[in-house]
Amino acid sequence: MDIGHKIKQLRIQKGLTLEELASRSELTKGFLSQLERNLTSPSIATLDDIVEALGSSLSEFFREEKEEKIVFGKKDFFVDEREAYTIHWIVPNTQKNEMEPILLELPQGVSSFEMGPHSGEEFGYVAEGCVTLVCGEASYVVHKGETFYLSGKNGHYLKNEKKTTAKVLWISTPPLF
Repeated sequence: MDIGHKIKQLRIQKGLTLEELASRSELTKGFLSQLERNLTSPSIATLDDIVEALGSSLSEFFREEKEEKIVFGKKDFFVDEREAYTIHWIVPNTQKNEMEPILLELPQGVSSFEMGPHSGEEFGYVAEGCVTLVCGEASYVVHKGETFYLSGKNGHYLKNEKKTTAKVLWISTPPLF
């Protein structure tokens, strides 16, 4: 790990000059300059002072960011065959993300799980078939190629009243499925 470069990146990210960081960490501007150019190395105690002055911790500082996976294929999907319907988890580990997409398969005469009231929002795209979106006391028919978008303030679910299987791309924010 290039400690000097990482300190400089953090300092710039925080909008601090070398002078300001020197003042906060009680070190000299010259020492910090040499450190950022890898001309010297800090002790653990000094590094801890610098990182603390940058609003971080040693554990965060040394945490290596894993390369973020962006594209997912069928081998990444998890298929959850429930008693009445099937959920395809099409992006793994989405609990850590801001939104959670699933592909829901609803056979004829089946209803999905009911989403209780929550503070998020949801989007759905009917890829195949036709579903009825039941939201509170209201219901809406959503055909193939149509979408729905709603806040989570009311409980809601989908049901398939047609004779063919429906497939719905359903996205929730925050992750709730």
